[in-house]
Amino acid sequence: MVKNGKYFIYTYGCQMNVHESEKIAGILFDKGYEHTNKVEEADVVVFNTCCIRESAEQRILGNIGAMKPIKAKNKNMIIAVCGCMTQQKNVEQNLKKKFPFINIVFGTNNIEYFGEYLDMYLKQKKYQAKIIENETYLQNPEFKTFVRDNPFNAYVNIMFGCNNFCTYCIVPFVRGREKSRPKQEIINEVKNLLSVGKYKTITLLGQNVNSYGNDFEDKSLNFAGLLKELAQIEGDFELKFMTSHPKDLSDELIDVIAEYPKISHAIHLPVQSGSNKILKMMNRNYTREHYLQLVEKIYNKIPDATLTTDIIVGFPGETDDDFAETESLIKRVKYSNAYIFMYSKRKGTVAEKMENQVPITVKRERINKLLAIQKNISNQHFKELIGTKQKVLIEGENQNYYISKTQCGKVAMIKKVENDFLNIGEFYTVNIVDYIGGNLYAKI
Repeated sequence: MVKNGKYFIYTYGCQMNVHESEKIAGILFDKGYEHTNKVEEADVVVFNTCCIRESAEQRILGNIGAMKPIKAKNKNMIIAVCGCMTQQKNVEQNLKKKFPFINIVFGTNNIEYFGEYLDMYLKQKKYQAKIIENETYLQNPEFKTFVRDNPFNAYVNIMFGCNNFCTYCIVPFVRGREKSRPKQEIINEVKNLLSVGKYKTITLLGQNVNSYGNDFEDKSLNFAGLLKELAQIEGDFELKFMTSHPKDLSDELIDVIAEYPKISHAIHLPVQSGSNKILKMMNRNYTREHYLQLVEKIYNKIPDATLTTDIIVGFPGETDDDFAETESLIKRVKYSNAYIFMYSKRKGTVAEKMENQVPITVKRERINKLLAIQKNISNQHFKELIGTKQKVLIEGENQNYYISKTQCGKVAMIKKVENDFLNIGEFYTVNIVDYIGGNLYAKI
């Protein structure tokens, strides 16, 4: 293969963006580009952006701005910007005006055509802007080349878009409406990935995986059924998925997770708030009571389940009493981990124009309180694993330890023993013997 140069990709946001960067890297690889860890050496630099929070956008804009002196030294460098941020109204024009050194801008609906846009720029030396509006991106089943971010995990999109329209969220506007991939297409992709022999974890992706199949005429096709079929594929692998919406988490799905050992018992179930008033204002379409009933069902059917969540503090109108409801819910559910964020205004969302916006000082006070509470809960959760057996995947090693991860994503350090060699990329059952400094320590 003729080498055309080197590439560097900045990836911001969720696992969906990570997977799409893997696709962008695959496109560049097929064109003869090699990856570099030094942006200064790159011939092509891609910013795959996120717009879920204002802080993410500001960080992205700052990093794009930092490319100006680098581009001045390497005038042939090609800079492309894509992802959710570019799909917002007028952003493409604003990017071009603020950063005239950008060469290519494209959106979330046409990632697979990046190679063509690159060829057009190289041929014409003219700015390329390709934003496709009002479409839900559906992965081309013929697309094969991904440069995977993790050598043992393969992401598989099962659907794209979102129909929920939470009042704080811009995702439906930049990702479009929900569109599910055909079931057999997904099954074939998973089988092909497993046939390679190196992937030990298959992670199914969607903005709301629990609503998979809702757009099909055949209403018997749903996420529980898809997961059940995938779990029956032969091979030594683990199935994970994200993200679940509580309003669509069915008893059938809980039963399938409990029944099939290949399905991970680590479940991400975003609650966002513990207050019914705030949940209603967020348009989450479930109550605190419904959510806690789901948690109880999960723990009853899957006793070793580990739950993680997302929480927003400082949503407009959130009072001290509302915050106390969130605080009490965290303490009751005892999440293994929680991703806690301050509410951030997003243009075009309902919440942007809501009254009673919470002052930043109050947001900071509340988020720091929740983070401290969750840290104690997480530490206790992992200390309780001491003395238990856990299935882990060996992902690397150093001089003294094999480095593995548990099903709930926690690092487990396994002391090397003379004449006892473990294989990287294989599953083992270990005894957890200690928890120090945020890491578990284990023995075979």
